[in-house]
Amino acid sequence: MGKDYYQILNLTRSATGADVKKAYRKLSLKHHPDRSDDPKSDELFLEVAEAYDVLSKPNTRAVYDQFGEEGLKSGVPTTDAVGGFSGGYVFHGNPDKVFREFFGGDNPFNEFFEAPKDPDMGIGFGGLRGRGRPKQDPPIERDLALTLEEIYAGSIKKMKISRRVMNDDGHTSSIRDKILTINVKAGWQSGTRITFQKEGDQGPNNIPADIVFIVKDKDHPLFKRAGCDLQYVATIPLSKALIGCVVEVPTLDGRILSVPINDIVQPGYTKRVVGEGMPISKSKDGDHGDLVIAFDIVFPTKLEVHQKSFNKAGSLVRRRQ
Repeated sequence: MGKDYYQILNLTRSATGADVKKAYRKLSLKHHPDRSDDPKSDELFLEVAEAYDVLSKPNTRAVYDQFGEEGLKSGVPTTDAVGGFSGGYVFHGNPDKVFREFFGGDNPFNEFFEAPKDPDMGIGFGGLRGRGRPKQDPPIERDLALTLEEIYAGSIKKMKISRRVMNDDGHTSSIRDKILTINVKAGWQSGTRITFQKEGDQGPNNIPADIVFIVKDKDHPLFKRAGCDLQYVATIPLSKALIGCVVEVPTLDGRILSVPINDIVQPGYTKRVVGEGMPISKSKDGDHGDLVIAFDIVFPTKLEVHQKSFNKAGSLVRRRQ
């Protein structure tokens, strides 16, 4: 069963727009986490914000009244010529944003040295005294997952966002899509932050949030990144580990490296190939990290007859010595 937004705000379906505002004002102050001792205050504060966000807008309220929460969030049939469904409603999940936009400030409790506990007392419904300048919403952070190939060569990523934009009348808003272009620089480290200033939701009493993308490495089937180095595991048989071999390693730009191994490969042995790692993004000379090759030595499951004879002969020689 879906949420009953009217019940959350202690309203009936005949409530007017002014009733919705009055109910939100009362309940948001009552359940605000900075004031309430109720351990469920965060949850209640969020529910009240979502209920107000839906019921305070004629279009979302009309859809909710007819189709309920499921229809509101899943989309409803349209009446255009081709038919189909409208896009569903998605609550942005930020009750503090709703609170700030409603009261026109970060915290109405700051208006008084000590705010009264009764939500029906104190701040007048017409607004706050001394609201001050609008404050910016907190940054919205999203992961930007990149393959090692994209980071190795550099690439361009286009990210589609949906945000609330104020209409020309300055009072209403609508959801619009926008494409943000990210020029991925070769060698960017995991954790690199790319900021698009003030690209968040617009509102009459807020400064839009910055949108921040944070680089994350996608898992790679062959390599792992350690700083600017690339780590690779080569699988070789025991015989080649003892007598040496040439290991062929594919690179992220499509080449094949032939790396000679002249040492006896023991457990824990690694081979470093200088300059074949990831680009160093801050280098002006195009420097790269190193390729570090570790080894997985495959032991034989059985010995052939001639190998056994060789081992026995070796044992006899050692005994005679």
